Order: sequence, then C-alpha cells, then structure tokens
Amino acid sequence: MARYAETTSVPVDRSKAEIEAVLKRYGASEFLYGSKPGLAVVQFVCRDRMVRFTLPLPSEADKEFHQTERRKTRRSADAVLKAWEQACRQRWRALLLAIKAKLEAVAAGIAEFEDEFLAYVVDPTTNGTVGDLLRTQLEQRYLGHSTTLLGLPGPSWRQ
Repeated sequence: MARYAETTSVPVDRSKAEIEAVLKRYGASEFLYGSKPGLAVVQFVCRDRMVRFTLPLPSEADKEFHQTERRKTRRSADAVLKAWEQACRQRWRALLLAIKAKLEAVAAGIAEFEDEFLAYVVDPTTNGTVGDLLRTQLEQRYLGHSTTLLGLPGPSWRQ
C-alpha cells in the first residue's frame, strides 16, 4: 500500500514552515520544535492549551534503508541516506496533513477543538500529553486490571 507523500521532494524544513504557517492561520502561537534521533516534536499554544505532537522518525540504521525492496540487495551509503531522507520527508508531510485536517474540521464545525486535539494537549502538572497519561489507564481497564476512574493526576482533579 502506498503511503501519503511517499515520493515527496518537499524538504523537511519547508514542511515545518508550512506547519507553523497553518497553525498561525488558525490562531496558534508560541511554537517550539525539538528533535533527537528517532523523534521530532512540534509544540504550540492554541485556544489557551499547550499542544504537543511527537513524530516518530526512522533510524538511518533501519534495515529497510539498507536493502532494496525487490531484490533485497545492499544499497550504497548514498542510497541509504537518500532513502532515509525520503522517509523523513514523508512523515513530516503526513504530520502537516493530520494537523491541517484537524484544524479544518474544527473550523468547519465538524468537530470541537478539544475532541480533535485532546490526546495532544499537555497536562501542566505532569508535562505529559493527555493521550500519554490516559493510554496506560485505558489499556489496564480493557484488561480488567484497574478499577480506578480515568482521569488526570493532579492536585485538584477530584475536587
């Protein structure tokens, strides 16, 4: 199955700039970008909420970049770098698409901001996203291991 933007030639820096421009157009501010091997972060404030997207990025060491897809023959170092960069460009374009779709759904009245972005909102007490905080609790509830209520930890969450 083909991935969205898998053959894009748009550089990562341009995708980042487009993400910021889209976010500004919909009222976001206070932008922060960060990266480390295998992960990039885009953070911003919108509607008085800190929002954070983490973008998993491939490792240049991944097997998929070192072998050709069809014949499984070894690629040259230049070909490995080119394939890895392409995969990174694709992921940044996909993130742009996801953010645009969420913002446009809110603007068109299809969804509420909180519904589209809740998993990515940063809890000011823990600095984790709501999705990170609730994912484990929800999994435990589905496994029948927890009887605690789903909720954010913090000084006033049960008041």
